[in-house]
Amino acid sequence: MRYEGGEALGLVETLGMVPAIEAADKMLKAAEVELISYENVGSTLVTVMVKGDVAAVKAAVEAGTEAAAAIGKVTAHNVMPRPIKGVGDIVSVHDIDK
Repeated sequence: MRYEGGEALGLVETLGMVPAIEAADKMLKAAEVELISYENVGSTLVTVMVKGDVAAVKAAVEAGTEAAAAIGKVTAHNVMPRPIKGVGDIVSVHDIDK
């Protein structure tokens, strides 16, 4: 499942894996989005990435952020509608289906 530039990209970053998994679960249940990858960026920071249409990604990120914050610490979250190709290339490097 490669990232395609016409879609929105959603990210939720947490402190620790447990809140990240909770965020991913709620994101996938809240809206029609696809899990692209997760990245453990060090210092126990974990970022979960999803893709889909803009409205679905916004709903998913909101739900994931709320769920992760209920059990842990959310350090950042963002929705990028139609990011430029360079951003999509970065995300594709971390594709979970490689």
